[in-house]
Amino acid sequence: MSRELIFLIPLLPLAGALLNMLGGRFWPRRVTESLAVAAVAGATLAAALLWPLSGGEGTTVELFGWLRAGPLQVPMVLHFDRLAACMALMVTGVSTLIHVYGTGYLHRKEDGVRFFVLLNLFVFAMLTVVLADNLLLLLLGWEGVGFCSYALIGYWYREEENASAGRKAFLVTRCADVFLLAAILWLFQVTGTLSITAINAQAPFLAPGTVTLLALLLLVGASGKSAQLPFMTWLPDAMAGPTPVSALIHAATMVTAGVYLLCRVFPLISQSPTGMAAIAAVGTLTALYAATCALAQRDIKRLLAYSTMSQIGYMFLAVGAGTVTGAMFHLLTHAFFKALLFMAAGGIIHLAAGEMDLFKLGGLARRAPWVFWPLLAGILCLAGIPLTGGFFSKDAILLASFARGGTFYQVLGLLGLLTALLTAMYSFRLIYLVGPARNSIPGEAHHLPSSMLWTLVPLALAGLSGGLLNLPAAWGGNQWLEGVLSAPLIAEGEAGHGLELALGLTAAGLSLAGLLWARWRYAGKPEPRPVGTSGTFFLKGWQADRAIETLLLGPFRAIARFWSTMVDERLLEGGVFLAARSCEGFGQQLRRLTSGRLGHYLTAMAFGLGAIMVWVLLQSI
Repeated sequence: MSRELIFLIPLLPLAGALLNMLGGRFWPRRVTESLAVAAVAGATLAAALLWPLSGGEGTTVELFGWLRAGPLQVPMVLHFDRLAACMALMVTGVSTLIHVYGTGYLHRKEDGVRFFVLLNLFVFAMLTVVLADNLLLLLLGWEGVGFCSYALIGYWYREEENASAGRKAFLVTRCADVFLLAAILWLFQVTGTLSITAINAQAPFLAPGTVTLLALLLLVGASGKSAQLPFMTWLPDAMAGPTPVSALIHAATMVTAGVYLLCRVFPLISQSPTGMAAIAAVGTLTALYAATCALAQRDIKRLLAYSTMSQIGYMFLAVGAGTVTGAMFHLLTHAFFKALLFMAAGGIIHLAAGEMDLFKLGGLARRAPWVFWPLLAGILCLAGIPLTGGFFSKDAILLASFARGGTFYQVLGLLGLLTALLTAMYSFRLIYLVGPARNSIPGEAHHLPSSMLWTLVPLALAGLSGGLLNLPAAWGGNQWLEGVLSAPLIAEGEAGHGLELALGLTAAGLSLAGLLWARWRYAGKPEPRPVGTSGTFFLKGWQADRAIETLLLGPFRAIARFWSTMVDERLLEGGVFLAARSCEGFGQQLRRLTSGRLGHYLTAMAFGLGAIMVWVLLQSI
């Protein structure tokens, strides 16, 4: 199989976007939808057929020279190894189902061409990040992902709330991108190359202090796209976009980009224990923070948004604990069940005529069992119920944290267990609120298109059976994904089967505790209420937006007002105005000398001639 065909993986979604961009207005809506779906499905097929090329060190393909300026030589190079192949298959496969789902979700709604063009471009940008062999090409895809998320979150831009959410996502992530750009420039300065493969090869020879600072810069850059502390405030507001967009952002693109970046440069960041500890700490604290917020949410999509933030935190913990396999394992299983959860939530919202308040929904199990049962499958995975994909992938991360050794990672592991309990609590809370026939789903009965229903089934099956991707030996598996990625755990201690089974039993107990809590709190209650008086604090995300407004945006606006009012308007504009008025006054005085009378002019000339004569006389003495 020709290695040059690798370029088809990102090219097909780009081609679909360009064709619809140029001709989408002139052909039927069905052609636009079919072309968009076929483009991503073709990329999925290409990624699957080209899998053999990812073996060993992978396959590198140089398409053409891109930038050449002195020592800066940046060709257009794609690198297709097992890490990229796994990610590409997930991105294209899940995106295909989301595209199909989107054809039903936006059926007969306006601006369908724009929607599918942006959706295809989103997949293309993410695949560019995945397959890039140099950091400059990765940055191109990285910014493309940011632009597409901005355009799709604010897709219904005629409503100011939606437009503001898109701008917020763009600006917050751009703040973090500055740190990524600094890391890229510094890496080029110290290594003389932008090739990721070459940088990873040189990593052991770099100064420890330099590696630590680079790891921290990369962490901040990744935190922006992955909505980790302190750049997490944009993700809950990103729910303003259509549900297929939410599914794409949370499952296959955008938030997974930061995790993938850290996995791709893992040989570099693993040289810094401090950098690894910082990554693990940020991930754990974000996971705990987001889980507490999810527990108080009333909006079904915001609950799932905080859930994504929490699960991405687990992936950061995995990278910091030294296991790329653990991070990728959870990334893959999470992609399946989180896409499922958002798509099922979209079905609920459609049935409820746009209502998203959990406390106003109910009776889903009776009214729409074909939506309820896939939703329940996703919830079981999210809550980490034993034998589901989420159970095995989450436990692998906790095991890595405890196996790393040291008090620091032990504490992070315990916080991860606490987060697992909270995750089970808010997961089953959602089910007990929307499932039983406590209330009727508001609005008139809506018919769900078949494309919004059958696409839930493969995602439910993939989520439930996702543990087979890396089934631990203690459960009779062969840890396939670890063998494929050739990325064993970097840990000081050894994770024996005893610890693995103990963690499994503990996680199972926590899931059961979350189920029992949700049953006690919400089952059979005719009018459930939000959690306690502290609910508002967690509902508002620990008042993070207010804190940012007070500590950062408020002072920035005050400084801007000072420079605008005092310096620009009063000092600069006032000075210019004063000079103009002075010139005008001086000119008015000069006008009085031009009276138009000949006698005045002769008198002035006489006085002037006399003054000259006196001056000459004085000079001659």
